[in-house]
Amino acid sequence: MSATPAALEVLSTQDCWELIGPGGVGRVAFAGLRGLTVLPVNYRVHDGVVVFRTRRGGEMEEDLRTGIKDVDRGIAFEIDRIDNVTESGWSVLLRGPAHLVTGDEPVPAGEDVRPWAGGTRDLHIQITPHEITGRRVFPVQGHG
Repeated sequence: MSATPAALEVLSTQDCWELIGPGGVGRVAFAGLRGLTVLPVNYRVHDGVVVFRTRRGGEMEEDLRTGIKDVDRGIAFEIDRIDNVTESGWSVLLRGPAHLVTGDEPVPAGEDVRPWAGGTRDLHIQITPHEITGRRVFPVQGHG
């Protein structure tokens, strides 16, 4: 347990976008056919949309496809950066529909997403969040 007092800051929507803007690794969370699921994915941000890629015909596509035209399943997407040494970091949470992009739709920044996982990741999923929240925790200076 840390002896250093910490402060918690609620981030503005703009702060959240600035933190996640460079892209990287985030976690997608959803209620799937096998229960609650959380998976890491590489993502990119473009004009208020988060894009990631997965395998067409895989479990994630099966879990997120509604089978109803123009109806997308709601998901959560979380990105964070943690520094264990300084006991500081931030976390951003987005909630919104997971839109599975079909072959005739443009994919914003989709080709820029380079998944670390091997194999073909040819299904683009984009999230246009309805809600974005974030928090930052950092040590309070001058105590001790």
